[in-house]
Amino acid sequence: MWEFTEIKSSLFEENDNILEIYVGDYHNLILTSNSKLIAFGNNEFGQLGTGNTNKQYSPIQIKLPKLKFNENISNYHISCGYSNSFLYYSPSFSNLEEDLIKLFRRKEFCDISFKTENGEIIEAHKLILKYRLNQNQNQIEKLQEIISKKSIKESNQIFEMIYSNRIINPKLYSEIKEIINSNEKIEETMKRIYLNENENEKDFIIERKEKQYKFPKLILIMRSELYRGMFLSVTEDTSNKVTDYSELSNKSFQIFEYWIYSNQIKDEIQITQEIIDEIQIGIDYFQLNQTNPNLFDLLINKFNNQN
Repeated sequence: MWEFTEIKSSLFEENDNILEIYVGDYHNLILTSNSKLIAFGNNEFGQLGTGNTNKQYSPIQIKLPKLKFNENISNYHISCGYSNSFLYYSPSFSNLEEDLIKLFRRKEFCDISFKTENGEIIEAHKLILKYRLNQNQNQIEKLQEIISKKSIKESNQIFEMIYSNRIINPKLYSEIKEIINSNEKIEETMKRIYLNENENEKDFIIERKEKQYKFPKLILIMRSELYRGMFLSVTEDTSNKVTDYSELSNKSFQIFEYWIYSNQIKDEIQITQEIIDEIQIGIDYFQLNQTNPNLFDLLINKFNNQN
């Protein structure tokens, strides 16, 4: 007669939730919210992924590939057969708001510090705060004053509300709503900030026909999966890489440049089939279709409307 057996392990932490349980014939895999893959059971064919064929009667943690900047543990999927297991990652591209929150957490992009009531330090990216706090230095000072009277937990909630525009804590939101820029589209604010930003912030060079254009890495990260991998797959990247866009015509590059900042196409630009074909090559290479609406859809819609 079969009976249930209680399994205990220090691998299962108090704040760790089970996302999925995968069951083979004689082995089991568990995926948790703390980015853990836990396995136990028969391993005769190496189906647990431990690198050997030793049976594991107690749960053991299996090393997962390191998640990139825009990846989420919940996008991992596993299939278990009789003598094998298959792990694959199905990407989902986060929206601009989610990207801002994730960038806020990356220390290499932080250049301003806030101190809580107990002296804990929260770091943030000054340029992100600029287009979240009405582009006003006084608003940043007001935010510092608010944070200085809050716990680390409350402070994190405040920053999450600032970046996401979601009211997580109504009481805290009432204290910061006067300084949050919540009336403008984030892309429009971003364009205005970066088109007029200090040259020192535009730290990536795009080269075209012997002329160089400086772009902020943050903008390119938002727009292109290729640039995300280039800038964020390593712990730190301080170099100014150069990309050659010499194959684009003047008009195509103007469209590309304006879209990077605004996610829009200027009304006065006349779209031709040659421009669509030319930009399509760049879209595919630089993996630019991760925003909605994407550049190709905007081009096609504008082309159809003009004709």
